[in-house]
Amino acid sequence: MDTGAAMHPTHSPTALIEATDLCVGFGGRSVLEHIDLALNPGEIVTVVGPNGSGKSTLLRALIGAIDPDRGQVRKAAGLRIGYVPQRLHIDPTLPLSVRRFLNLPGRHPRAQVDKALARAGIPQQGDIAMTQLSGGQFQRALMARALMDEPDLLMLDEASQGLDQTGTADFYRQLEVIRDEIGCGILMVSHDLHVVMRAADRVICINHHICCQGRPEAVTAAPEYRALFGTDDETALAIFRHDPHQHPHDHDDEVRDAG
Repeated sequence: MDTGAAMHPTHSPTALIEATDLCVGFGGRSVLEHIDLALNPGEIVTVVGPNGSGKSTLLRALIGAIDPDRGQVRKAAGLRIGYVPQRLHIDPTLPLSVRRFLNLPGRHPRAQVDKALARAGIPQQGDIAMTQLSGGQFQRALMARALMDEPDLLMLDEASQGLDQTGTADFYRQLEVIRDEIGCGILMVSHDLHVVMRAADRVICINHHICCQGRPEAVTAAPEYRALFGTDDETALAIFRHDPHQHPHDHDDEVRDAG
């Protein structure tokens, strides 16, 4: 459904985090323009867009790592955020086990560490060196650290980068389990169009501004989305499509054009 104008939602008292008219630029170049979004408890929202579209900048602005040029970000009182970065380099000569990594910078109760490892899907890897983990296990270790304090909002910046399609699909399925267990909202940036739709309740497509947003099936049918990505992902979307009967949510089935 074409609204014909950018949307400016009213403040939602239930939102975990909410951006209004968010604008960010670097060196005189506009990166994000008039971004309006809100994320609610228990909701999984995926941000997609071409390279250089401002996806990672959006996450950094939301968590406060970047000051916007215009607009504001509201966070729920006492909001706990867990953040999973795109990548993390660890010196291969550093004798750092997964359990010690989760305890940095201060120690946590063993039960708390074990719970985070289990939720991230690596319950047996606590004593393995971080540098000996597979790519998928390493990303899950990063996710375990983000889960240590049972966040209200889990944010992931292309956290499945470097995984194959099967590993990526498993990673996103684990996110659904985490959401169901602790009830957190999840906001993730991804380039994995073929599998990310499996876990998403809502997809936001950006290219410096919000092009369109809505349920995955509606977004992939939108002209704005197809202009950016084409139609090659339709087969994979049918395979990994989110099943609304498993996790019902009250979202409009129609795509909303924000152009």
